Amino acid sequence: MTTIHLVHLYQREMNIYGDTGNRLVLEQRLRHAGIDYRVSVCGVGDPLPPDAHLLLGGGGQDVGQVVVGQDLQGKTETLQAMKNDNIPMLMICGMYQLFGHSFRTYEGREIAGAGLLDMHTDAQQERLIGNVTLSSDFGELVGYENHSGLTYLHEGLLPLGRVVRGYGNNNDDHFEGAHDGSLIGTYLHGPVLAKSPGLADHLLDLALRAAGSTATLQPVPALDDLSVAAASSAKARPQ
Repeated sequence: MTTIHLVHLYQREMNIYGDTGNRLVLEQRLRHAGIDYRVSVCGVGDPLPPDAHLLLGGGGQDVGQVVVGQDLQGKTETLQAMKNDNIPMLMICGMYQLFGHSFRTYEGREIAGAGLLDMHTDAQQERLIGNVTLSSDFGELVGYENHSGLTYLHEGLLPLGRVVRGYGNNNDDHFEGAHDGSLIGTYLHGPVLAKSPGLADHLLDLALRAAGSTATLQPVPALDDLSVAAASSAKARPQ
């Protein structure tokens, strides 16, 4: 029987906006589908499990990004190999920034990233805060952004979606997030997967393929109805 291995990167250091909720959403959907899973937490100094089927990362403060950025340098080669093998990854906010080439703090300190996404981020003093709605290949995505970083995708890197409401990567080009093969990065907290079932199931479908399974996920009306209600509630709130 297939067992999906979920790996949560830097849960202790990068989880200031409840992004652990994305993992809980995936666990719930796997339980409803009757698919076995296990969870590993990989922190600073821990080796990446070689049998991971799906990687998750969250947001954090600048001080956390310094420590995590340094640790990531020792994991970059393994992460790139996993990406090449189409292991799905969802990186939120701070981890999204650190999967680019660099993150420059407002004070001018440059933190080297893993370079798995062809982009860079420069922080400003003003924060971009509010509810966000995107149009994307995975349906409508709804979340909440709170970031001072301005992220710029380099030529050829696709955004996750187009901003319908909110600021997005930089409040300039009307794009949000990045999508490169099995790797997705975004500023959407909320957690985003609680309000975006299409994206959740896309990640799980990739994880099943990575585990060598031919199983397909079936709709879960009870969970999907909750997701739609949560998204509708978030969209009705003031920006």
